[in-house]
Amino acid sequence: MTEGTTTSAAAEGADTLTRLEQEGEIAADYLEGLLDIADLDGDIDMDVEADRASVSIISDSGTRDLQKLVGRDGEVLEALQELTRLAVHRETGDRSRLMLDIAGYRAKKRAELSELGAKAAAEVKNTGEPVKLKPMTPFERKVVHDAVKSAGLRSESEGEEPQRFVVVLPA
Repeated sequence: MTEGTTTSAAAEGADTLTRLEQEGEIAADYLEGLLDIADLDGDIDMDVEADRASVSIISDSGTRDLQKLVGRDGEVLEALQELTRLAVHRETGDRSRLMLDIAGYRAKKRAELSELGAKAAAEVKNTGEPVKLKPMTPFERKVVHDAVKSAGLRSESEGEEPQRFVVVLPA
């Protein structure tokens, strides 16, 4: 790799980081407006994780009020994430892969799903038989796929939305 190529790659990485930070700023402004309209207290935390902007709404006064924004099984959270992505798209003209978390719901869910993926992988290793899991959202399937991969196995998604599910396969 030449020096020019290295410099070019570093500049491209900096451009990506700047773009993702801009997505986070736009999302934070949109969500602040939403919190004001809903008369809910919450602090916005922005980060860049795994090449995508990540925005979290957290609260010091407990998460009870913010649970309204999570909804049953995260349904409201999913809808708010899509609306936030649309707000970012409207401002930038680019499709956003922004992840939204409210009151730690996704972080907790990610830990539970990672454990589920690891347990399914262990079962497949023990029995040699594929394991089919219950239908999941795209976010949930991604977390399970990552957990299975880190356990040294492979997995596939099967079925049609909203009944799409993960199948853990022997190595």
